[in-house]
Amino acid sequence: MRTHIYGLSLEHSLPGRTEPVSITGQHAVTGGCMLPPFGAGLERSTFAMGCFWGAERRFWQQKGVEVTAVGYVGGYTPNPSYQEVCSGLTGHTEAVLVVYDPVQVVFDQLLKVFWESHDPTQGMRQGNDVGTQYRSGIYCSTPTQLEQALAARGRLQPQLSAKGYPEISSEIVMAPEFYYAESYHQQYLAKTPGGYCGLQGVGITYA
Repeated sequence: MRTHIYGLSLEHSLPGRTEPVSITGQHAVTGGCMLPPFGAGLERSTFAMGCFWGAERRFWQQKGVEVTAVGYVGGYTPNPSYQEVCSGLTGHTEAVLVVYDPVQVVFDQLLKVFWESHDPTQGMRQGNDVGTQYRSGIYCSTPTQLEQALAARGRLQPQLSAKGYPEISSEIVMAPEFYYAESYHQQYLAKTPGGYCGLQGVGITYA
């Protein structure tokens, strides 16, 4: 385990709890179950793009995506609450778990959604949302996913640099444990007409 995450040390992180956050488990859009075990042949990956409300909607709209769920990854605190993550004392970032059928949608298509839907150069923020919990990241479930994501970063950097953007700051690593967020946040924009999330891209094209 890392001893420091973006300035936060393990000893100064919140202790969390042993019991996971209780959620209903039923997806508000698809009606399917958000909790494992998932179906045979399905694959998974986790993406962080700032506010997880808008990010989750981008992914559940993709053909071949069977399950989405919002939660927290990349920090120290076990089973954190939303308020704890927002304090900056857990080390986690807001993220979306994506479970998909690789026969219908390949990982590269999910990478396209990721890269085109937010600004991957902003570090500890996304637009007006500021804090370590809004950092960008791809958390891979297989070495092949990791290789693809790293290669994609290399291909896109020249395009971003040509537009005047700095280096890509997205964290690209093998997936740590995913902690589900509270039911209130799951499929928030489907359950809340008029709900707001300012997620937007920077005009690059992933191909």
